[in-house]
Amino acid sequence: MADLIVKGGNKLEGEITPAGNKNSALPILCATLLTNETITINNFPDLTDVNKLVELMISLGSKIEWDKDTNVLTVNNANFKDSFGDAGFPLGMRGAILLLGPLVSRMKNIEVKEEIGGCSLGIREIDPHLEVLESLGSKIEHDGTLKIKTEKLKGNFLWQEYMSVTTTENFIMAAVKAEGVSTMVNAASEPHVQDLCNLLVAMGAKIEGIGSCKLVITGVNELHSAEFIISADHHEITTLLALGAMTGGEIRVNNSEPEHFPLIVKSFKKLGVYIEYDGDTAIVRENQKLEVEKPYTANMLPKIEAAPWPYFPADLMPLMVALAVKAKGSIMFWNKLYEGGFLWIPEMIKFGAEIIMCDPHRIIVYGDRPLKPASVDSPNIIRATVALMMVALTIKGESIITNADSIKRAHPHFVENLQKLGADISWRD
Repeated sequence: MADLIVKGGNKLEGEITPAGNKNSALPILCATLLTNETITINNFPDLTDVNKLVELMISLGSKIEWDKDTNVLTVNNANFKDSFGDAGFPLGMRGAILLLGPLVSRMKNIEVKEEIGGCSLGIREIDPHLEVLESLGSKIEHDGTLKIKTEKLKGNFLWQEYMSVTTTENFIMAAVKAEGVSTMVNAASEPHVQDLCNLLVAMGAKIEGIGSCKLVITGVNELHSAEFIISADHHEITTLLALGAMTGGEIRVNNSEPEHFPLIVKSFKKLGVYIEYDGDTAIVRENQKLEVEKPYTANMLPKIEAAPWPYFPADLMPLMVALAVKAKGSIMFWNKLYEGGFLWIPEMIKFGAEIIMCDPHRIIVYGDRPLKPASVDSPNIIRATVALMMVALTIKGESIITNADSIKRAHPHFVENLQKLGADISWRD
């Protein structure tokens, strides 16, 4: 495990282009299995999770060429195997759950012999994914080994219990080649779900309702080759803008997906940070006010609530917590999704932050307190690790963030990019 050494206090400033969205890359790579023709993907991020999935697909017969200098990946699955052999489906591997949707179109039998993987945010259940496959015609058996048998996929209607991103993605990938019409109500609609849908449409799929909570998919017999550009990572965009505000510098973020940012920009404003746009370049000017905006309802505590898109994204909440630590005033954060979403807060308190944990889902941050360098242990949560790093970058002196490898799962060359903006930060193995 690698540690981050952060010597804080520098003003971060400059112009930067964010990486492609990791949460788009994984399902899009899986979706290439829905055709034997070549798919070209641009702005494909070089991440540890993605590399593992690429290695797995190559071992199973995929031909993958990846130019990491230009971030272009081409995939041809014409020689992909028709089973996983004695090892069974690698469900314990991060991202592998997203293989189920496309593979039921290719494999009549899938055996799962491992437990599902995940991070420290909360339990990742497989049941909703199996419900999706079963509703579209797969037969599920469990006799110590989970077996998924599929003779023919047929369209169906499904109303999700909650807006699960990966369950929605598996539904989409299974439904695009199912016979007839498939409808999902309470579908997730995050930017990465939209990316997946838009790729599949480019491949010949028929999908209505992209970006909404109701998807209607008319199955087609075959999909074909396509070229696609993955959207920029809205998590990284938010991080870079927040860092500019926290360190007092001006940062310009290119390819900043402004159509996805109105609510995020509104949340920045609650913390005294104003985001401007020049075309698709987002700009945070230097020396932001950094003061919690007082509501007109005087006896109400300001808050930022996270829930499924188009609500404020739960994955961005740690970044806003870091920003709130530097802002004058108090504000509540309410994570309505993850039972473990705030278990990392004691590490942030080591810097001197004043944060009260109300319950597993809610905290109150009292900002603008004196901070000091510290050694903190990062959790197995990508954005929480980033949040700890963000606060450390504002504190003069050396801080250490141990076991910070989770950053590499989502942000390629992240440390190097921050160095270009003026950060004194480096890895220590």
